Amino acid sequence: MSDEIKKEEIGQDPSRRDVLKALASVPVLGVFFVGWYQKKLKADAKREAIMSELGIAEGAPAVIPDAISRPPGDRIRLGIIGNGGEGEALVRFAGFAHPEWIEDQREAAARNPRNRGLETFMSQDDLNIDLTGVCDVFDVRAQRGLDAAANKVGPTAENSRGQATRYLRYQDMLESDDVDAVLIATPDHWHAQMCIDAAAAGKHIYVEKAMTREEEETHQMYDAVKNSDVVFQLGHQQRQTESHIKAREVIEAGILGDITLIETTTNRNDPWGAWVWDIHEEGNENTIDWEQFEGPAPNKVPFDLDRFFRWRKYFDYGTGLSGDLFSHEYDAINQIMDLGIPKTAVSSGGIYHFKDGRDVPDTWQAVLEYPDRDLTLVYSATLWNGNWRGRVFMGHDATMEVDNGLSIRAEGSSTRFREKIDEGIIDTSRPMFTFQPGFTGLDAITSATAEYFARRGLLYTYRGGRLTSAYHLHIAEWLDVIRNGGDTSCNIERGYEEAISCHMATKAYLEKREVQWDPVARRIV
Repeated sequence: MSDEIKKEEIGQDPSRRDVLKALASVPVLGVFFVGWYQKKLKADAKREAIMSELGIAEGAPAVIPDAISRPPGDRIRLGIIGNGGEGEALVRFAGFAHPEWIEDQREAAARNPRNRGLETFMSQDDLNIDLTGVCDVFDVRAQRGLDAAANKVGPTAENSRGQATRYLRYQDMLESDDVDAVLIATPDHWHAQMCIDAAAAGKHIYVEKAMTREEEETHQMYDAVKNSDVVFQLGHQQRQTESHIKAREVIEAGILGDITLIETTTNRNDPWGAWVWDIHEEGNENTIDWEQFEGPAPNKVPFDLDRFFRWRKYFDYGTGLSGDLFSHEYDAINQIMDLGIPKTAVSSGGIYHFKDGRDVPDTWQAVLEYPDRDLTLVYSATLWNGNWRGRVFMGHDATMEVDNGLSIRAEGSSTRFREKIDEGIIDTSRPMFTFQPGFTGLDAITSATAEYFARRGLLYTYRGGRLTSAYHLHIAEWLDVIRNGGDTSCNIERGYEEAISCHMATKAYLEKREVQWDPVARRIV
């Protein structure tokens, strides 16, 4: 053990020596507290030595979006295209909640004080926007959007004009002078065409992941956005999560050493997580514009409520696990490590449990190779088991696991930490560093899938010590760039990398072969 550690242990600091004397003078309890305090000094000294070795700050990242640190500028008029479950959530995190949701959250908080949904919504920043347009092919969802716009509860809503127009066709919304920017939360097969049309109309774009359904439309969408003046944000809200920002700091400090393997998973074990979503009792051929819903889908089929409400089960509208869930995992890792597009991809899996007519796998794994980085990214998923695992980054010197927090454990054979391991300063059986934002519990968790989203950092994070929605921060960042310039954290470049990487994995599964990325031709081969 080093001399520095020994000096700390025997109380060379006068103030610490005085504390020991004072504790020793207390009958009975003094003996206990002297022992406790000496152990604390030893632990603190070890901790200081470890943090000095790591060279990173212990506190939360000092990252506060401009939209939060200064009042928003010019008022922006938003339109929502696709006001289903995700679309309604985006509208709410932008500041406009449906009255029914407000009441549900009040009742939930009364039953369970840990439910902070309404409290967090009411503490959102006023983003200085109006919700002026709603477009959805299902009449019920369109009306819910109009009701949310008219509801004046909330910091943003109370200052809004409280009125939106319903558009039967999204093209009519894009032609309107009453909309400056659009939130797009439709099924994936519509993303590309809507974004291309929005860019041509000069409307700023926030589109949900996955960015596209297939490779070719990814190139077209990329070109359309790059050749326009619109501000683009892809809906990977975990880019605002403090643990991911801290994890990037860890990587940049080289604490893990050379990383050769990254493992990430999606494990769920409930019907909702397997996309068996509720079929609305008012859904029928009279309330749903089926022809417009199908739109660019490659295969046209007769009206089908299961396909409309549970569209993620079908390749005609999305890519299943790849576009829905692997896209989240890939983007989180890309945020932390700047991996970009892999050289090769293979994947396998199948429909092993949910034999309900779906054609996307419910169990799936993909392996992406980065030979220029000397590492492999492995993703695995099942929708029939909820075993929890964080994103694991494996280096020669340490292993880091990341979810809504992070932990780093030194490797027993580490070169960098060899001396401190031998001296007993670093214990390889315990994490040498952990980071947990202020979020200390799982609030308002009602299912295994909801817990997955919370623990993955996809719902909430802390900023400036305040619990806030990662969605809200991501939308606020987009609006700030629209007003003040700069670039979004999940811009078209990052979106292109996400889309191509996911399409490589999907193509490998469908064609049962290894696929490669040609960086010169910019095509999957």
